Amino acid sequence: MFEIVDGAHCVLGEGPMWDAEREIVRWVDIEGGRVWEGLDSPRVVLKREPTLSAVIHSEAGDLLLARQRGLEHVDVPGDVVATVSLVPDRVNSRLNDGKCDPDGRFLIGSMALDGRRGSERLWRLEHDGGVTVVDDDLSLSNGLGWSPDGATMYQVDTVPGMIWRRSYDPDTGATGRRHLLVAMGGADGLTVDTAGNLWVAVWGAGQIRVLSPRGVLLEEFDTGAPLTTSCAFTGPGLDLLVVTTADQAVAGVPRTDRAGCVLTLRTTHRGLPTTPWRPAPLEPAQP
Repeated sequence: MFEIVDGAHCVLGEGPMWDAEREIVRWVDIEGGRVWEGLDSPRVVLKREPTLSAVIHSEAGDLLLARQRGLEHVDVPGDVVATVSLVPDRVNSRLNDGKCDPDGRFLIGSMALDGRRGSERLWRLEHDGGVTVVDDDLSLSNGLGWSPDGATMYQVDTVPGMIWRRSYDPDTGATGRRHLLVAMGGADGLTVDTAGNLWVAVWGAGQIRVLSPRGVLLEEFDTGAPLTTSCAFTGPGLDLLVVTTADQAVAGVPRTDRAGCVLTLRTTHRGLPTTPWRPAPLEPAQP
């Protein structure tokens, strides 16, 4: 049974991450523009307007934030070190889910805000500070994950309901062609366990679904929150599943008292460690 984390409520919770060095869980409230941290006494540690789509830590404790249209590097004292723009001002889109690959490069995708399909991107911030466009034909770029050996990348495009897989070289960042793993309506954020299975949050169904590396459904967990958004294995043993949810009005989806809550589930499975971001020399922030 999923337990509710007291004191944490989000309009659109997303992207839980385990910081092993500091032994703390972080996640974002995208619509609230907030970074949250801690399960015992959750608190807001950063605020950004209008949206804040993802957060990842570096080994030194700096944070990389995905804001509405670009990335922001914040050091431990809280100062903005550098920024990089991704979504052009003329495009009615915002950044969405992001995660580091096994070598510490940060990948982040976008979603259309006006119903457009097939023109959203997935970017990768390289170690030298450059930006690579991995895909430019998505509709709502969402959950990301890698196999235990790093040789396979998984990614979600929520609007068409696709979970894709492709070959991936962690050393060079080279990617192969996308292949459909499984069609799944409502697929959102995901994480991968040590057995290589995918744990997928399903928006609208209030579930975490566990898939084999071949896309076979192995198990389902009901969260009690219909708008389930993402999940991650956390804790020193990487066996505590943390799940984020949303509290929004969606036609045909009933609201429950778990809407917007952060949930936890102690499992017999273990997740893969979160790879910290390896900072790159971004352009200095403008005064």
